[in-house]
Formats: sequence, structure tokens, C-alpha cells
Amino acid sequence: MDVPRTGVAAKKRKRRIMIIAASVLGLILATIAISRLKPAVPSVDRSTVWVDTVKRGPMVRQVRGLGTLIPEDIRWIPANTEGRVEKINIWPGTHVEADSVILEMTSPELEQTAHDAQSKATAAEAELTTLRATLQRELLDQEATTAKVKSDYEQAKMERETNDQLAKNGLVAELQYKTSKVKEAELANRNEIEQKRLQFAHES
Repeated sequence: MDVPRTGVAAKKRKRRIMIIAASVLGLILATIAISRLKPAVPSVDRSTVWVDTVKRGPMVRQVRGLGTLIPEDIRWIPANTEGRVEKINIWPGTHVEADSVILEMTSPELEQTAHDAQSKATAAEAELTTLRATLQRELLDQEATTAKVKSDYEQAKMERETNDQLAKNGLVAELQYKTSKVKEAELANRNEIEQKRLQFAHES
């Protein structure tokens, strides 16, 4: 007849608890020991290291990255007239100066307007040349007329002075003497007018 063994289950349970407690305690001790270890110096390849003496000075660090530059301020440059873009000389992001040509445009309407203006300018220049020639011719005519009137006036003056001497001696008719005086006065007035006309022609 078998005799039941008492206390075996309790002993097994106690042993299992002790094993688990010992394992947990060992794990805790191992974690503490590992955390207190100093980090090992990493090893690098000698060819990738540059050995030199430490110096004081600015340290320049260049960083490269992929991306797109976006301007902070965008300025639109509208055209004064309608047209078609024929050629783009400068693209966005390019440094420009005050005299840089950004693009080239064509406008048939504007070109026609410019052609008409050029035709009018050419016609006006031709008209101006003709007008100058006319004024020059009129100036020469006025100079000739003024010279002729002045000559006639000087001749009438000399004739009147001669008649003055003859009239004192009674050697000239009274009508002829008066006629010479009237002629001199008329030519003197005309000479003054022609001189003013000539002066005006020169000033204009």
C-alpha cells in the first residue's frame, strides 16, 4: 500500500519562487553593472581621419541639401503694351542689374504704330528742309529788296541835296524841287520799313 507524501507540492512551489527571485535579482544586478560601464571608444579607419594640432579660429561648416529656393518677395513686371513673348533671356532666380533685358516681346500693332510715326517723322523732316530753303530764299530776296531801296533812297537824297543848291540860285523849277523832296521822303520811309523786315527775317 502506497503512503502519500505530504509537503512535496509546497517544496516545489517554494523552489520555483526562489529560482524566479534569483533570476530577477541577477537580471537587476546585470543591468546595474552594464549601466555603470564606460562607453567604449569607437574605432575608425586611419585613412578617414585628419590628425592635426587644435587651433583657435572660425569653424566653417557647409551643409548641402536638396530643395528649391523660394523668393520671399515676388515683384511682377507688367508690360505697358500687349504683345507676344519671343525670347526669355533671364529665368527666375537669376541675378539681374538695372539694365538687364529680361525678355523680348513683339507687338504687330506697336510695330505698325512705330512705322507710321517714322513715316510721319520723315515727312516732317522733308517739310522742314523745304521750309528752311524757302525761308532762306525769302531772306535773300528781302536782302536784295532792302539793298535796292537803300540805293534808291541814297540816290534820291543826293538829288534833293543837289536841288537844294540849285534852288538857292534859282536854277531849278519849283515843281522839280518839291518832287525830289517828296521822292526822298517816300524812299526814306520805305527804306526804314525794309530794314525792319530784314531784321525780323534774320531773327526768325
